Amino acid sequence: MDLPQGLVERRILRIVLDRLTDEPVILLEGPRAVGKSTALRTLADHLNGELLDLDDLATRDATLADPTTMIASSGLTCIDEYQHAPAVLDAIKAQLNRSARPGQFILTGSARHESLPVAAQALTGRLHRMAIYPLAQSELEGTAPDLLARLFAEPEVAITRRPSSTTREDYIARLTRGGFPLALARHTEAARNRWFDDYVRLTLERDVRELSKVRQARALPALLQRLAGQTAQVLNATTAANDVGIDPHTARDYIRLLESVFLIYLLPAWGTTLTSRSANAPKLHVLDSGVAGRLLRLTPDKLARRDATSLTEFGHLLETFVVGELLTEASWMDGIAGAGHWRTYDGHEVDLVVERDDGAVVAFEIKAAGRVPGSDFRGLRKLRDTLGDAFIAGVALYTGERAYTHEDRLHTVPIDRLWSEP
Repeated sequence: MDLPQGLVERRILRIVLDRLTDEPVILLEGPRAVGKSTALRTLADHLNGELLDLDDLATRDATLADPTTMIASSGLTCIDEYQHAPAVLDAIKAQLNRSARPGQFILTGSARHESLPVAAQALTGRLHRMAIYPLAQSELEGTAPDLLARLFAEPEVAITRRPSSTTREDYIARLTRGGFPLALARHTEAARNRWFDDYVRLTLERDVRELSKVRQARALPALLQRLAGQTAQVLNATTAANDVGIDPHTARDYIRLLESVFLIYLLPAWGTTLTSRSANAPKLHVLDSGVAGRLLRLTPDKLARRDATSLTEFGHLLETFVVGELLTEASWMDGIAGAGHWRTYDGHEVDLVVERDDGAVVAFEIKAAGRVPGSDFRGLRKLRDTLGDAFIAGVALYTGERAYTHEDRLHTVPIDRLWSEP
């Protein structure tokens, strides 16, 4: 696919093109400013499709007044930010009732589909949803190491032995920049921080309020900041609510809203029926590590310190960063049944478990240290022994230099294997 000069090629574009051969309607869901509009415009140009931008008030008004006419086309129709006029889905449904041929519509939305009014449920069963995340480091580097896919296919081959040259400072720079294209385009830390502040403020003031009438809107920024302090940790909604002085039930409603507009992500508990000791609470991640760092006022200089607090904050932010990279790669793959974290009441933990449709599992622990002692494999070892042959590989991703196999199906791999070519 030919791209305008200067644009980073998104892996998801080629996946969308492939799935359009089977799906009549594809929905690209993700946060504002993640590049959905650019991706949609690129697809529309490539496929000679019609583009309706519902962020444009005149186009939105025309679509609300006569959606059937606005979407009428013999080819592809691309609708940007469809949540501004969810009733357009009724018109799409009527068109699909006449013809269900593949490749008719691509939609983008900055709010999760299930969070929209009942009118948005018109296409239930006919809508293929795809997540579009902030730019992955492999996209920025123009590489395709596909570590997750390689681990599922040939784990021993995936564990390449070439030493890593990525320093702690390099990792800090990557995770504080995050993956939003407009933030990455800023040339100074101060300019990037201004962008992060504006992004969070506009998302809270516009997108959250469009979804729901928020009774205590002034509490939202404070609540989000408290939740950012829990990134890469098991969600404790009661503590966050008490910190900002709101009712825990209200806080849980607001947490769902913040997840609906892609500011945070609740990583579900995985394997809750695996043992009687499995916990079922979700783990919270801010969707973009750059946003998380800014909410917590974690500058590169602060994260580079070696005091206990800075080391802990670096560890949490690094886990959020790596989980985001892995979930993005999982979104490019077919046959993924789900992903979550595993935690038992006995103290065994695994940061990320990715399961394939056939039950095969690859699991990850994320370590901020430059070495991984055998005790750090405790959770992965327990999961391997519990799952048996379904456990394909357990990987401790760390900031050290070398990849090696620690023991049966347990490996240590530098984090930069997620974007450096094998």
